[in-house]
Amino acid sequence: MSYALSRASQAYAAVGAQSQVTNASPHRLIQMLMDGALDRLAIARGHMRRNEVAMKADSITRAMSIIDGLRLSLDHSVNSEMTENLENLYDYMNRRLLVANIRNDESVLDEVSGLLRELKEAWDAIPQSHESELVAG
Repeated sequence: MSYALSRASQAYAAVGAQSQVTNASPHRLIQMLMDGALDRLAIARGHMRRNEVAMKADSITRAMSIIDGLRLSLDHSVNSEMTENLENLYDYMNRRLLVANIRNDESVLDEVSGLLRELKEAWDAIPQSHESELVAG
């Protein structure tokens, strides 16, 4: 693929992503954040296996930022016990990702990915008819 075509493709993808975000419900935005974090963790795993330290660190940092965004989106006024538990879980995930980055420990990436997948499966199971009642996270 030529450089110009590659840049055009990247620009098209960015516009598509922006359009998805602009038109997404709060429920869908959380799904997209979770998908993004899972993608970043998979990318980090690949960089870890190839010993690409800087790119691994960048991917883990991006995953941590997304998880922090999920934590910040919690609305503690809706169900404080549940949101406190989610906040603690998101904090735990980010602490584990620091360990994964420092120790180059793929099993920790797997642990966090598994936790995030479980949350996403529960989030995905919420019927669309209840979206307006949801607390983010």
